Formats: sequence, structure tokens, C-alpha cells
Amino acid sequence: MKIVYAGTPDFAVAPLKNIIENGYEVVCVVTQIDKPQGRKGILTPPPVKTAAEELGLPVFQPVKLKEELEALKTFGGDLLVTCAYGQILTQDVLDAFPLGVWNIHAGLLPKYRGASPIQSCIVNGETETGVSIMKTELGLDSGDVLCVDKTPITETETAGELSARLSKIGAESIVKALKMLESGEYTLVPQATDGVQVFRKIQKEHAKLDFSQPVQTLVNLIRGMNPDPIAYTLLAGNKINVYRAECAQLTEDEAAVFEHAQLGEVLSDRPKRGLLVKCADGALKITEIQAPGGKRITGGEFLNGRKVQKGQVFEC
Repeated sequence: MKIVYAGTPDFAVAPLKNIIENGYEVVCVVTQIDKPQGRKGILTPPPVKTAAEELGLPVFQPVKLKEELEALKTFGGDLLVTCAYGQILTQDVLDAFPLGVWNIHAGLLPKYRGASPIQSCIVNGETETGVSIMKTELGLDSGDVLCVDKTPITETETAGELSARLSKIGAESIVKALKMLESGEYTLVPQATDGVQVFRKIQKEHAKLDFSQPVQTLVNLIRGMNPDPIAYTLLAGNKINVYRAECAQLTEDEAAVFEHAQLGEVLSDRPKRGLLVKCADGALKITEIQAPGGKRITGGEFLNGRKVQKGQVFEC
């Protein structure tokens, strides 16, 4: 069974390595083109390309895969495995592989289809997610499911931390799936037609904090936006990045201040208590924060450095 592997970001590296470590033949690795990164715009290869070269595998980087299908066919792949590749596949591409096209999807289907299942499930306060190995068809993440491996989401886990775990789970899942395909002993399960949700790519505007929302909603948003694009708020017109936060338990004095405070108002001037901000139904304790041009510091350090004071208001 000759495998073509298509993936691009860090998330797709562990599955590729595990396929190789389990003795499968990868005849080609398809990935996106090198792109400028950082302030200096240095041309940088995708993580999967770097991994493939370290493994001694041929790398194919078409601008548009559908336009270079004939070149892809020359590698003689029987089966295509995709993992966060980043291009929509056409029917011609799907038809080019006798044993099908199989996708490593970092979410439970059909509830979390689309480009941002990891971030979206955290933002939505889910306590469980998983990796679905799905047979790719033209519809967006709508194909039959070969196997699913579920995992709980911890209360403090960020999207970055969950992504790293799901990458490892996906690495095990795809090898299990390949063994099933080799043996021919498997059953494809059609996705339910109800409960379908499609989550688009997260944009920067989705990461702005609204202190008129419940505290837990904001905690989940902050977790889901870490490490990218990072939740933020505005203070005196300046953008402030918020990396971590939790629900606060207020003292009697703080609760008294809370009753008369505005939404987004800082409730305490004691660094040891941390940075407490009024929300719709309680106080958000910001535990990791960053001012423009500054480094990431604790909420207490933010108060202690006089970057914000009790009574100041973050923009809702």
C-alpha cells in the first residue's frame, strides 16, 4: 500500500512520523508552498516539509493541487492521507487514489466540521473532543467516518495545548485506520444529518473580549484563542493581549465594589489578589497579560507596574 501524505502545520507532523515508524511506505509528501514569516518576511517551509525532508521523503508543493494532478499521479500512490493540508480537493483528486482519500480531522463529527474544530470546541465550553478518521468526499467534512478516538478537555487547557494532544492522538488513530484498511475489516459510519455545525477559520475580530458576557464564556474564549490569534481588550485605546484567565471568587469588600462598578472595571488595587475585572455575572481574574511592546506578565504584575489601576475600565 503506497501512501501519499498531505499536510502542512505542526499538527500534521506527528501523524506523518508515526505512519513511517509503523513501516508504511510514504511515496510522497504534499504540502503548501514556502511562505514569508515574521517581520522580515523570511521565506519559511511548512513544518511538514521540514519533517519530510528529515525523513528523506519526496516533497511536492503545488500552488494548486488540482492543476498539478498528473504530476502527483507519477508517485503511484494507492491512498491519500490528509491532515490539515489547507486546500480543497476536487473530484479528480479524490478519484486518483484507488484506496480512497482519508482525512485526520481534529474534532467530533458532525458537530465540529470546518476549519477551527479545536478552537471552537473550547470556546463553546465542550468537555470532550477527539480525532475522527473520515473518508473524504466533496462535501465539507461530510464523509463517512472510519474510526473515532475521544478525549476529555481539561478546564484550563488552551487550544495550543489541546492541539498538541490531538496531534498525538491523530498519529495513533491514522495507524489504526491504515491497519483496518489493509485488513478490509472495517465499517464506515455515515454521519448523522442532525446536529451538523460548520466552524470557519477564526479571525482576529473573533478574539475581542466583551465584558458584558458571563465570566465562563470569557474564560473559554481566552483559552480558545491561545496561542492564536490571542484574546484581547482595549485600555485607554491600547490593545492588551490576554493569554490566561479564570473565574474569581470575590471577597466581601470586592463584592461591594462590584455592585457599583461598570462592566470591564478593575475591582482591586492589590497585586496579590490579581487583576479582577467585572463581567456580566461575576469577576474575571486575568492571570497572564501583555501590554503593547511588553512581555507576558501576571495580572498582579500588571497592577504592580501601574499599567492599570483600580477603577479603570477595559473597553467592552
